[in-house]
Formats: sequence, C-alpha cells, structure tokens
Amino acid sequence: MVETNNTLGHPSGPEYQLVVGEGTYSLREDLHLAAPPPHPSEAPTANPNPLATTPAPPTAGVKVSFVTASPRTATHPLYKVTTSSTARSFLGTYSIRESEKEPRKSDETGSDGLPAQASLTGTHGKSPVFGEGNVLLSPPLGKEGAKRRKPKTSMVKSNSSFISRVVPHDHLNKRLQERSSEGLFAFANVDRAFEWLDLSSATKTEPLIKILFTKSHILCHDINPVTKSAGHVDVIMGTSSGDILWYEPMSQKYGRINKNGAINSSPISAIRWLPGSDNLFLASHMDGTLIVYDKEKDDAAFSPEENGAATEEKNGNLADHLSLHIYKSVNSRNQKFNPVASWKISNQKINGFSFSPDGRHLAVVSEDGTLRIIDYLKEQWVPCRHMSQAPRRLIYCRLTDVYTSYYGGFMCVCWSPDGKYVLTGGQDDLVSIWSLAERQIVARCPGHHSWVTAVAFDPWRCDDRNYRFGSVGDDCRLLLWDFNVGMLRRPKVAVSVRQRGSVSSHLAGPRQRAESQATSRYRSNSNLSSHEVDGEDLVEHSVESRMQTAELPPIMSKVIDPDPLCWISFEEDSIVTSCAEGHIRTWDRPKEGMNGSQITLSPPGSNHA
Repeated sequence: MVETNNTLGHPSGPEYQLVVGEGTYSLREDLHLAAPPPHPSEAPTANPNPLATTPAPPTAGVKVSFVTASPRTATHPLYKVTTSSTARSFLGTYSIRESEKEPRKSDETGSDGLPAQASLTGTHGKSPVFGEGNVLLSPPLGKEGAKRRKPKTSMVKSNSSFISRVVPHDHLNKRLQERSSEGLFAFANVDRAFEWLDLSSATKTEPLIKILFTKSHILCHDINPVTKSAGHVDVIMGTSSGDILWYEPMSQKYGRINKNGAINSSPISAIRWLPGSDNLFLASHMDGTLIVYDKEKDDAAFSPEENGAATEEKNGNLADHLSLHIYKSVNSRNQKFNPVASWKISNQKINGFSFSPDGRHLAVVSEDGTLRIIDYLKEQWVPCRHMSQAPRRLIYCRLTDVYTSYYGGFMCVCWSPDGKYVLTGGQDDLVSIWSLAERQIVARCPGHHSWVTAVAFDPWRCDDRNYRFGSVGDDCRLLLWDFNVGMLRRPKVAVSVRQRGSVSSHLAGPRQRAESQATSRYRSNSNLSSHEVDGEDLVEHSVESRMQTAELPPIMSKVIDPDPLCWISFEEDSIVTSCAEGHIRTWDRPKEGMNGSQITLSPPGSNHA
C-alpha cells in the first residue's frame, strides 16, 4: 500500500495575516498531514446526503497534543495570585479552593490553554487527587516508592488486527538521541492514522512514527504531564470503536483498554488524564457516559453496581437532564478491574469536557444543549425522594450548576486561566461566556456563521481583569475576542428558594422569550422541578433572551482555511489551528510587542505538557 507524505508550505501575503490591535499575526507555516487511504476492509463511504437520517461514522478532524522533555514554569500572573480579590475561582458563593490558605499552583499548561496540572502541590496546601481516599486505588509500593508500570505490547511487532500498520522513521533512534531537551514534540490524529512529529526538526514533515489502524479512527488524545520525562511519555488515545490505547512512544509499547468495548462500546469523544494522577484518566463516551479508567488495570465485564443502579431509567435513558447517576463509585471496594468509576450524565452525546484550573471541578457539554458543572471529587450518598419508585438510596455525584444553550447542542468548552469564567461554543453559532461567581451567562458572542467547534483562552493576553480568547468553527473562520470584567452589562437575577435547598435562577426582566414547539427541546424550562436532594445547592439556570444578555463583538474575524476548522491552541510565540483535512497552521505573534492595554509577560510559561 502506497502512503502519501506530509507536506510543508510557507504561504505569504495579506490573506495570510491576522490584523488585531497589538499588531499583525502572520502565517509561519502550513503543515499538511496527509490522510491515509481507507483500509481495504472498510466499507466504501456512501455518497453523503445532507438529508439522510442514518448515523454517520464519528469523526473529529485533526487534533494536536504538544509535549517538551524539559519542564517549564508557567508565569501567568493569574496562577500566582493567592488573594481573594481577583484570581480565585468561584462557584456560587463559595470558592473552588477549600480554604484561603490553599493556593492554586500549576507548573505547566495544557494544549487548550489551561494548566496541565503537572504539579498540584503548593507551598501552603495540596489539591486533592481523585480517589485518594480509597486505599484500593493506591499504586503498589516497591523498594523505591510507588511502582510505575509501562505498557507491555510492542507496537512495531504487534500482530493485532486492530492495528493495520506501523511505520517508524528509518533513523528513529538516531533522531531521538540527537534531539534537544527543549525540542517540541507533537502527536496528531488524521482519519485512521496517528502521527508522532518532531516540530523542532528540519525534517518535521517526516513523522517519527506513524500508526495506521484497521477500522477505528483516533478521535482524541492526551499527554500525562505528571509522568512525562526525557525518556518517558504516557499518551492515551480514544477511538471511534470505544477502544482506548495507552501508548509510550519512547519504548514503542502500548496497552489496550476497553478492548472491543468490554466496558462501553460507544465511541469516545474526549479523553483527559485526571489532574495530578499517574494512572487515572477520564473518557467521555458518546452514549452520555463519563468513565474513569486506570491505565494499569485489566478490563472486566461491567454492569452498574447495586447501589448505583438507577431505578428511574428506561432502556438506559435518564429521567431528565438534571439526573447524574453513578453506576460505579470511586469509593467502591471492587477496584481490581476497570472501570474505576462510571457516571451517566446525559441521554445524548457528550461533546467535550474540561477540568477547572485547580482540578476540583469539571465542566461538561453535550448534544442536549447543556453545560454541567460537576464537583466530581465529592461523591456523596444522598437520599432520593423525587422518584415515584425509589426503594433504596442512590449515589449522586454533586452536580452544582446546569446551564442551557440558546439553541442546539454545545460543541466545546474551556475554563479561563483563573477559573472565574467558562467558555462554550455551540450549534447556535455562538460563543457564550458564563460567570461562575454570578452563576449566570454574562455575554453571548456572535460572529460565526456555522457551528463553533473549539474555544480557548490566550493566557499570554490575560490579566486579572482583561481576557483574550479565540474560537474556530465549521465556517472556516478564526475569531479573536477581548473582554474586560467591567465592560459587560449583567442583568439582575432574582433567586427563589425551591424544594429542600434546590434553587433556580429567574430573570428579573419582564420579557421572556416564547417557547416554540420546534425549539422547546433545546431550551431549559424555568418551571422544571429539579431533584429534591438534601444538602445540595443545585441550580438550574433558565435561558436568557438575547435581548437581556450583553453581546460581545470579535476584534478579529477571518476565513483562514478552505476547510472546516476543528482545533485551536495558544502558544508562547504563536496561535496554532487545525482543520478537518489535516492542515496545521502556525501563526506568529506580532513582533512589535503587546498593546499597552494588556500586560507583557517575561518570560512566559509554556502552553504544553
């Protein structure tokens, strides 16, 4: 089989420039990752019909993860502030931090512009790690402390039918030996291929290794910043078949988790290492389930544990969008096999999730148009009286806030570097800014002409009051946005107490957008009764009319690619975007310096693992 090669271009001209207030971003290079031909065993793709109702195979375009061998310290000021005046993360009336003395600290940042949680230990305190209270999840201790395992199966010599072909570079060992510790590696997926690239090399178009899969496509991947070193990198990959690969590229070994859908057979839309954990990672399956896996545990046939079984489910569906059922708790004594924990949060596809900068909360967006803020560290036993048939107590994870889109599903989500705001992009062509301090939407950001597929903050253009973020979408556009905490008009919210500690926010204004039969399934209903849960402060937020919410215009909007865009990342010296057809474009930051309205960081931290 003849494989196509990657290409590198350096287009120039006004059409490859982004003009903003602080200067002009120029396209440095366009790295095109060639898509492999379909595997002979794959069924031929039918002529796409936009009106067809048959489900299409899941795809994700091209997504990229960056990693360097040497650690770099983030110096974004938002991570350094420890007072309660500006940079604390709020959720309602309480801080995400457990106490004023506990700082937020992160040594590195991830490819989405958020801290990578390489170190959650500060000088004054330590953020908790998921499952640390369960001794059954503690790693085995050896002579030199915790024993760290590596995957066992050779990728190059594998005879698995799951992997079609592995193409290592002819001089792989030589290139690894000669690489700089400051060098930048990238992992990228394109269709059924997964590539490991050395972006610091003059021959960056030649992958260090290229893995071709038989039928599955890699939809998402992540790098563990806790375990990475000069000679070791832990990569996890989620596939369209539901299988998960734990891959260590230096040794060319891999392990396969959820093999053949042993635990959950639905595709994986997003995957992330849990903050501060060596072994645990979280995967969102397209059936609306979040599952925590351990890379070092074997699989076993899984069915919901008795205490977590949801009696109100019908054919595996939740009763309503406020339900969040734990099929297996992290505190379970049955931790010999995967999964470590399993939560059902939606009847529809989960499109993405993001951990808060301090690692304490989880923001999840789904096809049902809901943004859920989850205190995932606090699994608690609570009585459930809202169901007509509830013979036993159910486990509920602490669901703190439920927000709803203006229309359609949410496609992407990210946190601000200080944890005060959450961004979402959706099928309503809008980027929305949610304030967790005020527990409401503070602005909608029109400007896209199609679905918004990725959003990210630029930590090098943020301070404690000013924020820069970017978004890309199916309209092939890159949009940049600036906002200041004092520039947004915030509608007043009257909060009425409801049953047993449940509260709901209602807009004070007299105008309420009328619900139509065609769109009612996409809107939240302020009259819906939330779960009657003792001791929980669950807030279901009604949808605000566009006339009652501030609108934020973009500072820059431009079509930068002929194909739909699917990913964006802000780096120290550039903006990086990718499209569905394999183009990874790097845009150099302006050389003339920052605008006076923003701060200049020297030296800035890294924006990758």
